[in-house]
Amino acid sequence: MERPGENQVIFTSYHNHTTWSDGSATVPEMIDGARSAGLKELGISDHFAPTPGGHRVSWALSPQLLDDYVAQIRQAMELSPDIALRLGLEVDFFPETADLIRQRLAPYPFDYLIGSVHFIDNFPIDLSEQAWKEISEESRNGVWRAYWQRLRAAAQSGLFDIVGHFDLPKKFRFYPSVDLTEEALAVLDAVAAADMAIEINTSGWDRPAAEAYPSLFYLEEANRRKIPLVINSDAHAVGELTRHFERARHLALAAGYRELVGFERRHRFPQPF
Repeated sequence: MERPGENQVIFTSYHNHTTWSDGSATVPEMIDGARSAGLKELGISDHFAPTPGGHRVSWALSPQLLDDYVAQIRQAMELSPDIALRLGLEVDFFPETADLIRQRLAPYPFDYLIGSVHFIDNFPIDLSEQAWKEISEESRNGVWRAYWQRLRAAAQSGLFDIVGHFDLPKKFRFYPSVDLTEEALAVLDAVAAADMAIEINTSGWDRPAAEAYPSLFYLEEANRRKIPLVINSDAHAVGELTRHFERARHLALAAGYRELVGFERRHRFPQPF
């Protein structure tokens, strides 16, 4: 785990998973890890994925446990006054369940919601390299095109505060053989219109793509549209809470960013950079 140093002024980490979904550490363990890493704010954003067919996604928080999840994090807020603990979720977007998501999450005092796309129909975008190998070039192009369309719809839904791992389908280095730049930039237009933030998701540097989500090009385009920025590690373990944060800071600077943002009760505020 990187510890914030003299030149590192990123004191928040919002995209983190615990044993409530597919993380390996409990909420208290992640809080202890945040202290050790020098974080001032820690967000817990376990996976929530209500699918159109109602089938259970094994790595996501069970909808039946949502009350307990929120209760534990709110209790932890009271027990850890030295750290600003933020209540979040990473929500898988399916157009068919958008209204259900809105109704289901409305009663809770979330600080932020991350909107992500992990599935196109039954195709798992980031589950395995083998899944991509088994489909044709035309199908790969179709997945990429549908991904951009789905992510644009997620932004237009008004459900979310942060768009998660923007160019996720590059994870296993299977890129489209047709130019879909226009489709991707249309997503950024929708993100800007929805007044959402985008994250530098540092986990991409530890994947086969060996590149953060998003790439520098898309980050520059996001900055050109004045889309606010957060830097997140997508941690699934304590040791990942601040991974590659200094590298991400330099990437943000290269894209022209000079400020990060934080969230509290769905309201955004500036963060030092």
